[in-house]
Amino acid sequence: MSALYRGMDQASLDAGYNNSAAVKNSAALIAEFDVLSEGLRQQPAARIGLRYGPAARQLIDYFPASQPGPVVVFIHGGYWQMRAKENFSFIAKGLLDQGLHVALVGYTLAPDISLAGIVDEVRASIAWLGEHAADLGGDPTRMLLSGWSAGAHLVAMCLDEAGVIGGLAISGIYDLEPVRLSYVNDKLGLKPEEVMSLSPLCMAQSPKPMLIAYGQSELPELQRQSEAFYAARKAAGMPSELLALPDMNHFTILWQLSESQGALAVAAKALCAREVNQAT
Repeated sequence: MSALYRGMDQASLDAGYNNSAAVKNSAALIAEFDVLSEGLRQQPAARIGLRYGPAARQLIDYFPASQPGPVVVFIHGGYWQMRAKENFSFIAKGLLDQGLHVALVGYTLAPDISLAGIVDEVRASIAWLGEHAADLGGDPTRMLLSGWSAGAHLVAMCLDEAGVIGGLAISGIYDLEPVRLSYVNDKLGLKPEEVMSLSPLCMAQSPKPMLIAYGQSELPELQRQSEAFYAARKAAGMPSELLALPDMNHFTILWQLSESQGALAVAAKALCAREVNQAT
C-alpha cells in the first residue's frame, strides 16, 4: 500500500490512532471508570442532568466543592462519536479534593451531528454555566476548561469563551488531517475544507494559558500531536506548558486527574491559582 500520511499507509495510520487497540486492557479500564463514576454520581451533593439545551445529550453533571470557587469544565473523549459524560464522573474526585467545582458536559455524537455542531454545543454549555454556575456555588468568571482525547480538541476550540480562564488539555487531537484520512472519519465525516477551520493547530492561538499533557506510553502520533500544538502556541508567544507524564497511556493518564494528589489535579488547581495571582 502507498503512503497516505507521514509515510504511513492506511493500515498504519489507522493503527496509529486506535487507542483502544494499543492499550490491551482498555476495556477493563473503562469498566473500572464506570464503576467509580457511578459511585461518585450517587453523592447527595451531585446535581445530575442539568439541561443546557433541548437535545438528548445536552446535559451537565455538576459536582460542587465544599466552598465557593473555580469550576473545572470537563469535556469527555471518544473521537467525537462514542462514550458519554457518565463514563468520566470519576475524574471529579481529585479535583474536588483540590477544592475545585466540577462540571461534566455532554454533547451530541457523530454521525448525528457534525464536528462544527459539537463545538457549538460545547460553547453553549459553557455559556449556560456562565449564567448558572453561581447558583451552584461556582465562580462563572473562573472556569477552567479541561478535556481528554477528543475532549482536549474541544477545549482548544472553545478556550476563548467568556468566563474561561485557561485550558488543561489531556492526550488531545489538534490537527484533524490524519483523523480525516483514518478510520475515525467513517462516522465523523470530515471534509477536506473543514480540516483547517476545525484544527486548533491551524488556527490563531488563544492568549489564555494552556497546559498540554500526554502520557509517554501513548501512541507516537498522539504524543506528536501534543508536542506540535505546544510548539505552535509557543511560536505564537502564547502562555503554554507541556507535561509529558512517564508510564501513562491514553487511559491511565486520567488517574492523574482523579487522584487527590495526581499531577493533573494539582495542575488544575495551579492554573486556577495562577489566574487569581495575576489579578492581584
